[in-house]
Amino acid sequence: MAQKILNIDWNIGIKSVANNSVDLVLTDPPYGIDYRSNKRGKRHKRMPNDNNLDWLNHWVKELKRVCKDEAHLYIFCSWHNVEVFKFFIGKEFRIKNILIWEKENHGTGDLKGDYAPKYEMIIFCSNGSKKLNGKRDCNILKSAKTKNNNHPTEKPVNLISYLIEKSTDLGDLVLDTFGGSCSTAIASKQTGRNCIVFEIEANYCKIGIKNLASTSKRLFRMNN
Repeated sequence: MAQKILNIDWNIGIKSVANNSVDLVLTDPPYGIDYRSNKRGKRHKRMPNDNNLDWLNHWVKELKRVCKDEAHLYIFCSWHNVEVFKFFIGKEFRIKNILIWEKENHGTGDLKGDYAPKYEMIIFCSNGSKKLNGKRDCNILKSAKTKNNNHPTEKPVNLISYLIEKSTDLGDLVLDTFGGSCSTAIASKQTGRNCIVFEIEANYCKIGIKNLASTSKRLFRMNN
């Protein structure tokens, strides 16, 4: 199996992905909220390209081109712009559900004037009528958030692994256009899938490649 982490903008990298070749898109794009981590001790720099969603329409069209007829897509999102994402994604794909990732611990923010944020959304889409693997699970997925040591919006590998196993078979191709901490590449290796990851920030690629090299194939599942 091959997992590739490429230090390249998705808009350029995706041109090398063949038509109708991808079995699963699993990615955590910029949410368009100008996110800046408030992690104590180690602050990450402001997220690049997170101040607009001008790229969204073209991105969705490119995903349509590279996806197989029966591909699934999991696209992380937040409540702030979920309707914008749904509008553009719904032009090309069938939106099946919005999964809720319950983080099991909450973030910071407005400590006294707002409710503590404890979840993120995952837009689940289909390019056809492909069935999910295994039993029918609920759309609330419980997985502890990471400490964000590798990336300001790092996603837990066990959550990514679970989604991969629900929507692909051994040897299938997974695409992540916004690699971040490269959890998708690591989860793909652990579950025996091929993977292409694009990440524009060189340092995050370097960290991801290092973590991928120390990862061994290890099948495991998430309890939800």
